[in-house]
Amino acid sequence: MRPVHTALAVLVAAVWGFNFVVIEIGLGHFPPLLLSALRFLVAALPAVFFVGRPKVAWKWILGVGAALGIAKFGLLFTGMAAGMPAGLSSLVLQIQAVFTAVLAALVLRERPGRVRMLGMGVALAGIGVAAVDRGIAGPVTGFVLVVAAAACWGISNVLTRRASPPDALNFMVWVCTVPVLPLFALSLLLEGPERDLAALRSLDWSGAAVIGYVAWISTVFGFGAWGYLLRRYPASAVAPFSLLVPVFGMSSAALVLGESVSGPRWLAAVLLVGGVALTSLAPARTGNRTGAASGVSAGSPPAAAAASPAR
Repeated sequence: MRPVHTALAVLVAAVWGFNFVVIEIGLGHFPPLLLSALRFLVAALPAVFFVGRPKVAWKWILGVGAALGIAKFGLLFTGMAAGMPAGLSSLVLQIQAVFTAVLAALVLRERPGRVRMLGMGVALAGIGVAAVDRGIAGPVTGFVLVVAAAACWGISNVLTRRASPPDALNFMVWVCTVPVLPLFALSLLLEGPERDLAALRSLDWSGAAVIGYVAWISTVFGFGAWGYLLRRYPASAVAPFSLLVPVFGMSSAALVLGESVSGPRWLAAVLLVGGVALTSLAPARTGNRTGAASGVSAGSPPAAAAASPAR
């Protein structure tokens, strides 16, 4: 990769890692489901009017929008609101690579191979260490919700690979239109209109900056830049930079939010990142044309699957 593109890949990882800190700050302004709904509303508008018509069937946009937008981010934001630290959330969420590999084996008939199986085992060991550490530190409800969010991310990865959209930014902008109304409805139902109205009435520059960051910088810029890199380089050259996300997430949470990182948490980080690296970067043997045409590793982010050219 050219140095400027390497810098861009690191910048995207930093943006996505710092995003967890911004979410933590945002949860002090908004209920979690309302914050997630606002994120997708602002990300979709006005961008949806400039990216052109969808380039894949609506069933894929609706499926990924439900799995990624409603389920994954709804669970993630709710888990963090339940007490899951920002840095630990950025780390635990990487277990999505294991869920993606398992689902790819079941749905896309990708045989994981020994190296990928080893990586999955190492990553699960890291999750076990993180769960024990979190259990000692406090309630595990938030931890369970974030793990569930990672599972939903895995589902969205597989759906995205089946969709094989030719334009990652176009796809992600249209996906962002799907969760808006369901998340607003869930927020009204579960968080209450009084709480939502109070949050909106008290909106200040800090809250607006949070929404702008998670919508435009993390979502539109992040996925757009990631898709740009994947159109120029093989996924195997770009995907490893996603392993920097928990590094930036944990370090920024420690610097900005003052989150401490215990010894077991460092061990969990080493196991998780190492296991995800093996799971994501080891080649998979495909048993059908769908898997073979995707050209990305199971642990690749949604944008990786969206932008990877077919072989």
